[in-house]
Amino acid sequence: MARAHYAAQPSRWLAELELWFAVNAGKTRLMRRRHLGPLVVQKPFHPEKDGTCHVYLLHPPGGVAGGDQLDLRFHLAADARAVLTTPGATKFYRSEHGRSTQATMIDVGAHAICEYLPQETIVFDGADASIDTRVTLEAGATYVGWDFICLGRPAAGERFETGTLRQRIEIVRDGRPIWFERVRLPGGSALQGAPYALADQPTWGTMIYAGPMAEDAAERVREAVGGQADGVFAVSQLEHAVVCRYLGPRVSEGKALFVRAWDALRTSCQGKAANAPRIWAT
Repeated sequence: MARAHYAAQPSRWLAELELWFAVNAGKTRLMRRRHLGPLVVQKPFHPEKDGTCHVYLLHPPGGVAGGDQLDLRFHLAADARAVLTTPGATKFYRSEHGRSTQATMIDVGAHAICEYLPQETIVFDGADASIDTRVTLEAGATYVGWDFICLGRPAAGERFETGTLRQRIEIVRDGRPIWFERVRLPGGSALQGAPYALADQPTWGTMIYAGPMAEDAAERVREAVGGQADGVFAVSQLEHAVVCRYLGPRVSEGKALFVRAWDALRTSCQGKAANAPRIWAT
């Protein structure tokens, strides 16, 4: 009798997290949550006088392997205010069993404010990673979001030589796109060393502010970041958004500059200073 042969199939981890925020009794509260797999949240905090809700998004495995899918969805009702962050970096590991994906969808109701400020994403050599963010804004809504990408592991001497990184972000207000950006970067691409692209720097970051803004918002950001931004930071004020960029050797440097920019934009456009999540100090 012929012996049966069984081929081991790679495991794929599907994780989903969906959160609903609304104003209740003078504060923004996490009214409902749904999760599947290893995506959860800690107890919400309210460190700001206006009742802004701070929430930490947890992915206990810490890394995304080949074939894994992370699906995050956030809904802010009218006038709600939330700051969403993560306690640590997201890691996309070398993939031998298919593409790893992270999809984030954020719906911001009328005059609500969503500030999505996760820690960095580390893309290991050999990773096949796709990162997709879509934001929809209703009338008067504000979105502030940043992301940092670190290619390879520079401290360990690892470069991003093989694999592929795909990144896409789209912001839509009242049904009309106001920001769209897409990146496809193969490992070992000449773009990594090109002076007009990444210039041999392993880390880049983008911060987008979309909401009511002061006419001199970009100038206020430049004043806030000061001389430390020379050569690694840029800010542009467009019709519907303020966009900040970082390109340099260290995530910590870019994050420090973006925090200053966030504070300047918050102060000039929302009338309050930035309130950094406590977990960033741990």
